[in-house]
Amino acid sequence: MSLFDKLDEAELKYKGILETLSEPSAASDIENYKRLNKDRKTLEPVIEKYREYKNYLSQLKEAEELLESDGTDEEIRLLAQMELEETRPKADECEEELKTLLLPKDEDDDRSVVFEIRAGAGGEEAALFAAVLFRMYSMYAMSMGYKLEITDANETELGGYKEIIFTVEGEGAYSRLKFESGVHRVQRVPQTEAQGRIQTSTATVAVLPQAEDVEIEVRPEDIKMETAKSSGAGGQHVNKTESAVRLTYLPTGMVVECQEERSQFKNRDKAMKLLKTRLLDIKRTEAHEKRSNERRSQVGTGDRSERIRTYNYPQSRITDHRIGKTVYSLEAYLNGDLNEMIDALTAADTAEKLKNSEF
Repeated sequence: MSLFDKLDEAELKYKGILETLSEPSAASDIENYKRLNKDRKTLEPVIEKYREYKNYLSQLKEAEELLESDGTDEEIRLLAQMELEETRPKADECEEELKTLLLPKDEDDDRSVVFEIRAGAGGEEAALFAAVLFRMYSMYAMSMGYKLEITDANETELGGYKEIIFTVEGEGAYSRLKFESGVHRVQRVPQTEAQGRIQTSTATVAVLPQAEDVEIEVRPEDIKMETAKSSGAGGQHVNKTESAVRLTYLPTGMVVECQEERSQFKNRDKAMKLLKTRLLDIKRTEAHEKRSNERRSQVGTGDRSERIRTYNYPQSRITDHRIGKTVYSLEAYLNGDLNEMIDALTAADTAEKLKNSEF
């Protein structure tokens, strides 16, 4: 199917959605109404850009007709030539933008996400680096207006994390953070030593699209719930009550825990959301073996050789090894200024998709 065929098809679909939404009975089916509005929102930038493109093509056609006409005087011919030279680059740029807009969208892009950060190679230094990554993503989430909530954390005495699981909620969160999955490597003099040589440590990051309740059905009889007094470094207030929740999904033996809230009910709710997210991920990886292979490659084992990004403190640089991009602003980056790298990763992903598209 040609580019114009796809654009005409999109415009026809858009008009149909608008007609349906304008009907008095449209809002009677809430789920369908939400779906149609979501489709309308997705198609709107495509249609707006297509109409801009058609306007440029109309201007080009008019200018070309003037140049080809024997009755056009020299002054008009000169103006028509100028119009061609000014409009053609705009039309070409618009066409490329349309190709990008028409690329298949990741169905999870609009979702919130579940982060799982675990210390890898490097002992206590790796746990401290996991804490640095958590702070970095926390500050990024704040700058984007996302809501971050900790689900579970295994903190060390020095303030690091052997493991920390948290959600980042907000529209488009997954689209911005999905490329963070993988092994992150740090090179620095360990915080645990006053003086010493540069040490290399790692932490693994997994980013999962958060499941919605309607997608995964979990039967009550398949869940074993246990409660306990919460534990952690520093002796939090929650140690006094049995608010910690441990859920075991009996069909597979999968276990999730949450102890971050004072309320047992809230901890159970968070644990259930995490369980459903992991079950959704398993469901999708079973259906799409390619995705399963990608996730195994992304998350890896925490070994130093399996890395997607290096944070080098002595040189104040961050290098993403997948696209070969280096940013020399480590302090700002660790304070949540991630957009330059995220934009570069998104652009590289788009370029790869365009290369493999049928346009």
